[in-house]
Amino acid sequence: MANHKSAIKRHRQSLLARARNRAVKTRVRNVIKAVRAALSAGDAAAAETALLSATKVLDKAATKKIIHWKTAARNISRLSTAINKAK
Repeated sequence: MANHKSAIKRHRQSLLARARNRAVKTRVRNVIKAVRAALSAGDAAAAETALLSATKVLDKAATKKIIHWKTAARNISRLSTAINKAK
């Protein structure tokens, strides 16, 4: 554990950021899973609405630098392609 006052504060901040980042990453995984589940159920309309929310969550995570912007773009692209194939 850190001894300096500034190092102790920095450690506290890093714990908060870690918890925030983990929550966002979990949300990203869940929205991707929701789109895939709707696709596997054969419900194209539900998959499209799930894709809209997934796009929003992925773009926000990329803007906050929690995930890389190319990772977000790749996920959105793959989900969109899967939905277009299902139509």
